[in-house]
Amino acid sequence: MGGDMRLAEVDEPAFTGLAERHRRELHVHCYRMLGSFEDAEDTVQETFLRAWRRRETFAGRSTFRAWLYRIATNACLDLLARSRPEPATGGEVRWLQPYPDRLLDELPAGGADEPETVAVARETIELAYVVAVQHLAPRPRAVLILRDVLGWPAKDVAELLGDSVNSVNSALQRARAGMREHLPAERQDWTGGGSEDAATRELVRRYTEASVATDVDAIADLLRDDVRCSMPPTPGLCVGRDAVVKDWKESGFEGMAGLRAMPTSANRQPAVAVYQWQEGQDAYLPLTVDVLRLSGGAITEIVTFHADRFPRLGLPARLPADGR
Repeated sequence: MGGDMRLAEVDEPAFTGLAERHRRELHVHCYRMLGSFEDAEDTVQETFLRAWRRRETFAGRSTFRAWLYRIATNACLDLLARSRPEPATGGEVRWLQPYPDRLLDELPAGGADEPETVAVARETIELAYVVAVQHLAPRPRAVLILRDVLGWPAKDVAELLGDSVNSVNSALQRARAGMREHLPAERQDWTGGGSEDAATRELVRRYTEASVATDVDAIADLLRDDVRCSMPPTPGLCVGRDAVVKDWKESGFEGMAGLRAMPTSANRQPAVAVYQWQEGQDAYLPLTVDVLRLSGGAITEIVTFHADRFPRLGLPARLPADGR
């Protein structure tokens, strides 16, 4: 939308239509800022409400899309100012929620240099990246995402935040340093398709089979020595194969029975949805979703989410008894 079109003259249905085109990418932006799918959803609604109420302030100096990003970023900063949660001492982010790949697929397809494509570059939606971002203070967090993910010029970020370009550049350097501190050193071995993923698909298959069989030792063989495991919002972070195996054995995982699993994905990472047989329901019901990070031919991180995430991920509410 160019500056020659005055938003003040647009009726609400037309305005909603214009804004809705950008809903998914704004939702991903808010998700990176907040780490929570549901908080991001609420913030996008707040963004659209603010945009409608302030439509007369759109002067056309920027694109309509950039104007919405400005409002969304400020809505996120306002939420964080009211109640900014802090990562636990172990580094885990207890409010973390997965982002469904099927919704990422709704984003417009474009060339590698187009903003929508850059905005969902795989490495900036992985859980490890989202977690690292949550360790940054809100304003450096916004600067990092706007500059490094969305590619905004420093002067535009400075205008959005009501700050100087020097201040923005300084915040960006601090944010990058913070990200280096919290991000894994290596990239994950998963692209979601192609022949190069044959080995990683086999690794996921072996993990799935071992999980259904509750064979802790078989799973242990697939883990890297420094593997990390967490289960937000449950507190606690297990680091290291020995600690993870010990935790699983002490929690009674080996004694579980009647499990089935199906492959899925979230945050552009492979995932395994686990169901457990419930006699009274005559079906397998949701148990957990394990989102995996793979690197160097081994599993380097497992983030386990509870059954309440199944609907958002588009997973079946139950699996029938067939094939039990």
